[in-house]
Amino acid sequence: MEKHNYSGKTKEEAINNATIDLQETQENLIIKEIREEKGGLFKSKKIEIEVIEVRELLKYIKDYIVKLLKNIGVIANVEIKNKEEVPIYTIYSDNNSILIGRNGKNLKALQTVVHQHINKELGKPFKFILDINDYKEKRDKSLEHLAKNIAREVASTKVEAKLDPMNSYERRIIHNALTNSKRVYTESEGEEPNRYVVIKPKEEND
Repeated sequence: MEKHNYSGKTKEEAINNATIDLQETQENLIIKEIREEKGGLFKSKKIEIEVIEVRELLKYIKDYIVKLLKNIGVIANVEIKNKEEVPIYTIYSDNNSILIGRNGKNLKALQTVVHQHINKELGKPFKFILDINDYKEKRDKSLEHLAKNIAREVASTKVEAKLDPMNSYERRIIHNALTNSKRVYTESEGEEPNRYVVIKPKEEND
């Protein structure tokens, strides 16, 4: 993954120099300001930035995942797709169940390792999702289905329902699935790692 350095009197000028040289729009570049030289009597101010093309980063992440898996004896194919502009790396192999682990534990660990490496390389966070044989996508749909089923029961009985403890990502799926509901609302309660979602009925006059 190639990192490019550009400079200018302002950050905007440095970015403009990068877009012209790389023939890319700013949205397709990851930009990090690395140095600012203050101006003096005989010296003008200078901003230096480090630039990585998004397409290069996406390929780098894919190659890193393949290499990481190969090092633990797993030969895999990795496909990239986007969901709401967030890259999703889906792994397909003959060891899917082992890579996923119980309740997705191994998948979470693998994603943590990859995220830490990429964030270290960039010096800043980059959002992407790691999945194995569409496990996470199926899990997301299952959680949405669960949320809507329980919401119907809560709306009917007027009795709130506490769900099992979930991580922040899973809780967000529940919240998003019911955010537009006219009959129920959701709240997260408890302390990590046992934080959970409660689905509550809305008052009739809400």
